[in-house]
This record gives sequence, structure tokens and C-alpha cells, in this order.
Amino acid sequence: MTENMIFWLVLLIVAIVVEVLTMGLTTIWFAGGALVAILATLLHAPIWLQVILFMAVSLLLLFFTRPVAVKYFNKDRVKTNVESMVGRQAVVTGEIDNIQGIGQVTLGRQEWSARSADDTMRIPLGSVVDVVSVSGVKLIVKPDEQMKKLNPDSAKEQVPEPMSVSQMEEMESQRPEQ
Repeated sequence: MTENMIFWLVLLIVAIVVEVLTMGLTTIWFAGGALVAILATLLHAPIWLQVILFMAVSLLLLFFTRPVAVKYFNKDRVKTNVESMVGRQAVVTGEIDNIQGIGQVTLGRQEWSARSADDTMRIPLGSVVDVVSVSGVKLIVKPDEQMKKLNPDSAKEQVPEPMSVSQMEEMESQRPEQ
């Protein structure tokens, strides 16, 4: 066995061992390149051709088959922690009002601070909402469309426009006495 053959065999074994230990689809491509270099050595190809074949095959495998392999191996990946919250439904346990900076929801028996995805919308207590994203420790939610259809009273409750003190006093003076 030549020194080149031993080098490529060691490289092949190391790449396979690292891949088995990490399962990250990182070094398997270089194992393929080392295998082609071993074949080139058996055919008595010069060292420069072995190195070029190793590099070319490794890079081709890396760029063309890795995306397919990652997609195939990660198709059953279970979302964990915060990323699993997006798309789920929650129940509003404290009115959500972005202007006042208040709002709470319950999701999976856990209380979360919540904000509306639409700053102009108040979401009343008891509403069912969909989680659209997570910002820090707050869930960003929007009213669930199917629940809105079932209960039109819980439809979008607009936040009133801000008023000056003089506008409020004028409105108070126009209100009939009770």
C-alpha cells in the first residue's frame, strides 16, 4: 500500500467517524471525496489529480446533495420551546391593549404576556387568538378568524383616537345629565 493510499484511507475513516459522532451532515461529503481519491490512487493517478478529484467531488457533494439530505433528514424534526408556540391558539386572560401595554394569554397551561399584532386593536378577555410570533417573552397574537365568525361581538374593537383635555371637557359638557 502506498503512502497516498494510507492517507486517503485515514481521511475516509476520520470523516466517517466524525460524521457518526456528530450526525450533522458535515463531513460525510469529504468521505465521498476521499473515496474517489482512493480509486484514483488505485489507478495510479498523480497526487495532484487525487487532490483535485478529492476537492471537486467533496464540493460537488456538499453543494448539490447536502440541501436535499438536510431536507430529508429534518422533515420529522419536532419544534421545541418557543418556536413551537407560533401557529398555536391561546385564550386571552387579560385584555390586550398595546397602547396601555397590557395583555395576557394562557397557552398550554402557561401564562404569557401578549401584544396584538395590530397596534390599533384591543382584544377582549376570553377571546381566542392565534400566536403569530414571539418577541422576547411576549407572544404576538391576532384574533382567531374562525372564532370571530362564530362570535361577531368579539370582532375588532378599535382603540379610540387620543383626545386633548379640552376635547374631553367639551364632550363631558355635551353629555346629558343622568
